[in-house]
Amino acid sequence: MAFIDYYKTLGIGKSASQDDIKKAYRKLARKYHPDLNPNDKEAHNMFQQINEANEVLTDPEKRKKYDEYGEHWKNADQYEQAKRSGGQNQYAGQQRQHSGGGNPFGGAGGNPFGGFSGADFGSGGDYSDFFESLFGNAGAGQQRGSRKYKGQDYQAELRISLRDAYTTHKQTLTVNGKQLRITIPAGIADGQVIKLSGQGAPGANGGPNGDLYITFNISEDPKFKRLNDDLYATVELDLYTAVLGREVTAETFDGKVKLKVVPGTQNGSKIRLKNKGFPVYKKEGEHGSLYITYSIKIPTNLTDKQKELFTELQELS
Repeated sequence: MAFIDYYKTLGIGKSASQDDIKKAYRKLARKYHPDLNPNDKEAHNMFQQINEANEVLTDPEKRKKYDEYGEHWKNADQYEQAKRSGGQNQYAGQQRQHSGGGNPFGGAGGNPFGGFSGADFGSGGDYSDFFESLFGNAGAGQQRGSRKYKGQDYQAELRISLRDAYTTHKQTLTVNGKQLRITIPAGIADGQVIKLSGQGAPGANGGPNGDLYITFNISEDPKFKRLNDDLYATVELDLYTAVLGREVTAETFDGKVKLKVVPGTQNGSKIRLKNKGFPVYKKEGEHGSLYITYSIKIPTNLTDKQKELFTELQELS
């Protein structure tokens, strides 16, 4: 398989931050997602490359190996092990085969890997020759053929409403052409990521499947605002109710409640309704609070008589 430049695949530079990588990945994943390109093999292949690049570059350890060893980064552990052992044990036979007992790598002293530098690796030159001489074409093929590899992880986004997020429910989504029926727990947060083990790409050589990571995007609600597990809403009061007080009805996510407005309620006054907020994630029966702000509506288009009465009230006060 030809070498894939992960940075080029995502359209970023080698100094890109983790945020840069995530933004680039999300943009390209939306563009090449199989659901949007159901019959496009090129887009499907590109989507797989994007996922592969994202998996490596968002993992600090894998990214470090990739930056140092390029296309051979998966063999970095064998290289380091051989380097630490000085080539005196399992690679001694290969040294003799290549040089009749001398150092096949041209290094000075006891280090059989002298002459190679991380700065040159990944250029397609000395390091490719190094791995061929270290493992041999046949040996490398056998190693790759026998080693188990975990399948590629998939990334998906799911948009739901705030009301959907309020209750535990099931939804069906399509990922890479496969339909999945998932349970969404009540209290899921905007931007929260849920991992579904084994729902990614198949593994190689009997290795485990990759995983599926679903990022939830929760739409705003026209009546309620959410902050963590609390909800915020506004209830309008007419001037007469605010002045004289009475019962009013307010809406919550699980039904309507009656509120007793005290006489002389001021505009912007707030009340708290305990356990009427959002469900606490994976804590059944627990809810945050609902905070209601009163907004007093000033009457308009008064009749002459009403204006006269307000004038009298003004004079009395």
